Amino acid sequence: MIIARQFILFIVYSFLGWVWETIYCTIQEKQFQNRGFLFGPVCPIYGVSVTIVQILISVSVRGAGGPLPVWQMFLICAAGSAVIEYGTSWYLEKRFHARWWDYSALPLNINGRICFPVTVCFGLGGVVIGRYILPAILSVEAKMHPLAAEAAALALMGVFAADFALTEASLNALIQHIEDAERTFSEKAEAARQKVAATPAQLETMLKTVQEETNTKIRNAAASLTYRERMIIKKIKRFSPVRGVRYPAMAGEALKKMIRQVRPDTRKKYSRNPEEPADGRQTDAAADMASEQCEKDAV
Repeated sequence: MIIARQFILFIVYSFLGWVWETIYCTIQEKQFQNRGFLFGPVCPIYGVSVTIVQILISVSVRGAGGPLPVWQMFLICAAGSAVIEYGTSWYLEKRFHARWWDYSALPLNINGRICFPVTVCFGLGGVVIGRYILPAILSVEAKMHPLAAEAAALALMGVFAADFALTEASLNALIQHIEDAERTFSEKAEAARQKVAATPAQLETMLKTVQEETNTKIRNAAASLTYRERMIIKKIKRFSPVRGVRYPAMAGEALKKMIRQVRPDTRKKYSRNPEEPADGRQTDAAADMASEQCEKDAV
């Protein structure tokens, strides 16, 4: 019964987090942004954070014998959100070579995963939630009939599990496209470097051929993406280099740009550079970085 009620609260907090993220990012980007890791309208990181904070506050209140001071609640919420946000960002990047948020442009950040201004905002938000929103939600939840709570929890668990499995499968398929393109470019670039090591002047010509083949592979991957895979790639802030490749082609970033060609009217409206060529040459810049590395190795 306790697990069922906690899971319902977890879904409620995750949904409220999705609403906040979507509204904020939509206003910032001036177009609708469906935020979150999953397809459904939930951000699990908010659900986990608020649920843990709720438990910590409950334990602290019992120990203190009364409501926590605002400053203690702020510290608990700020510190808890920082640990969870950093850990989640680190895991997602290691698992999928991608970041769903990046604070590198903000002051006092740690590896772009967390930053002081955002942590302060989460701390203040936690105080508001702990003082006003949590009591209201808990009062409504306490009125639920035990059987109704069990049924609702089971239904939500089923939907959440299906959403998670579908997202995982689509994301794995997307990452496979990117890893294939990265490894293809790296292997061919290394073969070209070894073949012309004694005559570096031929390296540039051979690398252009490798670039064209890689661009074609990325274009084909972009054309074959499913609707769910396109949804996922639009949510990702930026991709990281794939581990284990000597000459990274940054295929993830190239793929993000490439899928915009499917709807040129939308691309013209929202692209930062409307005059950017739409024939796939935007991938050359990423590939050029690897080419420069090859040339250095050959020399």
